[in-house]
Amino acid sequence: MFRRALVVLWPSFLAAIVAEGVVFSLLDPHDLQLGSAVAELPPIAIYTVGFFLLWAACSLASLLTCYLMSPESDRLPP
Repeated sequence: MFRRALVVLWPSFLAAIVAEGVVFSLLDPHDLQLGSAVAELPPIAIYTVGFFLLWAACSLASLLTCYLMSPESDRLPP
């Protein structure tokens, strides 16, 4: 189980690093708006929250890939 978790989390961590670099090289944290309110968080907090959201999205994609690559007999409930 631990190995399977690492197989999901490690590639998603690396993908989140790349995505963070791409997203925040295109967007300035001071320009982000949440509805009508301007984000008043410091930029480092926005980078951190953004990274964890991207990591969660990439983890879900990796988890779905592992699920779809497992044999069908492992996916069916007993």
